Amino acid sequence: MAEFPDERQLVLRARSQLDQWTRNARMEAYTELFEGDDPILSSEEVQLLDALDSELEREGGDGVWGTDQYGIHTAGTSSSDTSLGVVCVYHPQITKDSVLRGADDLEDEAEERLNAALWRYSERVATLIEEALDEFIRQTRE
Repeated sequence: MAEFPDERQLVLRARSQLDQWTRNARMEAYTELFEGDDPILSSEEVQLLDALDSELEREGGDGVWGTDQYGIHTAGTSSSDTSLGVVCVYHPQITKDSVLRGADDLEDEAEERLNAALWRYSERVATLIEEALDEFIRQTRE
């Protein structure tokens, strides 16, 4: 059997950890951004997102909090000394014609606040996953 380049093996091993890193990062980002001392949304807005999440899950979907997706890329990042990084490949977004809109009629301003919060949440999750990836790489190379 042919030997694969070190980077490919590293990516394959890291991808096997991605689901767990994503679960952990989602919990940490949610707590930090929506439950912390300075939440980015009001409790009513978080309840609205949670209601949309429940509605979508009842319909057989992933909900709001499970639609974000992340990938490991090999283009490099400014925060790492390796050529591997993490990117959010799908940001959840509420639009008039998206499944995340739900049955509720949202005002445009509220929709924008929720979308900005979802974007920030997804980007924070990607950053936390990348920190786990960097630690994984550091430990692998020791």
